[in-house]
Amino acid sequence: MQQRQPTYIRQSKQTEPTVLYFPLPGLLLEGQKLALNSATRTLLLLSEGPEVLMAEQVSVNALRVITPILQAFPHYCPYEVLLAHISSNSANEATVLRCRKRLQEAQDHGTWQQELRPIRRALSLLRGKLHSFGLDISTLRERGCSLTGIHGGLLPSDTIS
Repeated sequence: MQQRQPTYIRQSKQTEPTVLYFPLPGLLLEGQKLALNSATRTLLLLSEGPEVLMAEQVSVNALRVITPILQAFPHYCPYEVLLAHISSNSANEATVLRCRKRLQEAQDHGTWQQELRPIRRALSLLRGKLHSFGLDISTLRERGCSLTGIHGGLLPSDTIS
């Protein structure tokens, strides 16, 4: 008699895409907000309605860096938080503490720039995408990054015809 092995079918979990909304007062025009869809790795500039004014897709690392920067706005996001997000799937308090210690040791050993290389790469790619929204990322020496507007540039609404 031949035995049959059970067949397991892996079902994908259908979850709602995680979309975070950021009004970014002082950086965007009134009635506009930035939306970040983590499922599609897309940044969207929305106006009331909602109407999509602009969209940019970002890399996984760029998503991991921009999320905590947006969440920290209008304040800066410390480098240890950025490093925790880019180096771990779950950036929790313990991960942030490990990254803080790692950066302190890197500072003591003169390897600070090497430790920040993954963050700098992600920021480099991300800046070009953010410029199309009239946004930029400012770095605070040995502290972190914050979201800023492009001074003297086009307002986000000026880029749409």
